[in-house]
Amino acid sequence: MNHVIGVDLGGTKTAAGVVAPSGEVLMSETIPTMNRAGGEAILDATAALITGLVERAADAGISVSGVGIGSAGVIDAVVGSVVSATDAIHGWAGTALVAGLSSRLSLTAPSVRTVRAVNDVHAHALGEAWLGAAAGSSSSLMVAFGTGVGGSFVLGGTPVLGHRFVGGHVGHFASPFAYTDGVALPCVCGGSGHVEAIASGPALYEAFLRFGGSAVDAVDTRGVFALASAAHDAAPAAGSADGRAAALCAIDVGAAAAGQAVGGLINILDPETVVISGGLADAGELWWKPMEFALRQELLAPLASVPVVRARLGNTAAIVGAAKLVLK
Repeated sequence: MNHVIGVDLGGTKTAAGVVAPSGEVLMSETIPTMNRAGGEAILDATAALITGLVERAADAGISVSGVGIGSAGVIDAVVGSVVSATDAIHGWAGTALVAGLSSRLSLTAPSVRTVRAVNDVHAHALGEAWLGAAAGSSSSLMVAFGTGVGGSFVLGGTPVLGHRFVGGHVGHFASPFAYTDGVALPCVCGGSGHVEAIASGPALYEAFLRFGGSAVDAVDTRGVFALASAAHDAAPAAGSADGRAAALCAIDVGAAAAGQAVGGLINILDPETVVISGGLADAGELWWKPMEFALRQELLAPLASVPVVRARLGNTAAIVGAAKLVLK
């Protein structure tokens, strides 16, 4: 039976799992990503991770024939190279991801005959389209709101990558919410006034500070949600009154920006199913309700009933989606 390994290679950790043809993850391991050591060191560590799983699988009587990788960065899925990447992984841009792993695995795991790679958000969306919240849909739009904002449109079981493999960077178009005092907020991409500058987790915390909150009340986005929950539940002992008000306002604005952006994308793409993922999507109704309200306010009339659902597969989504790249 054909088994493969799916790899989710992110800026802080790399997770991999042995995946059955059914999509079940049979065994998995996670290591820190050596994000300051350069591309070759990351390839060495990833090859060692994969080899260890191949050996574990062999001990269980399972043969592994391929590896699929969902990686941070813009990935040329044809040649398997890293076109560009942020500073989250130093020296990642220009790395020959598929060729580098293939040459290493030919020595340590010769049963692995196929290696393919795609961007990690596309892998995540492919997992949700295959076995998760969008299973059975002919098309699905997934948008993830967390440390950044990313997305993928899966059509007929295949992510739409774009001519230059940049498709899915849905955090980098204009948002009317991404302004303060008439000045566009800076975005991590080097632009300004983008969705990610107001709707990501770090942007939500920055909004909290702009609205009068302080680091005394909350040191990060998780703390902002704790403050907002206390305010919502009428528990005034948590934080200052200004902090609680700022937390509620920041969440409302960030969620509205997220919903408006997704609603606009739905109008353009008309997906059968919409999947919302990431840490903010998992933060509860304080974010979800204003997000979905803003989303549905944006929709054209024929799209009013489009299903908008939370992602289901959690941390295994990108592993499963990456595995699907090479499963037959």
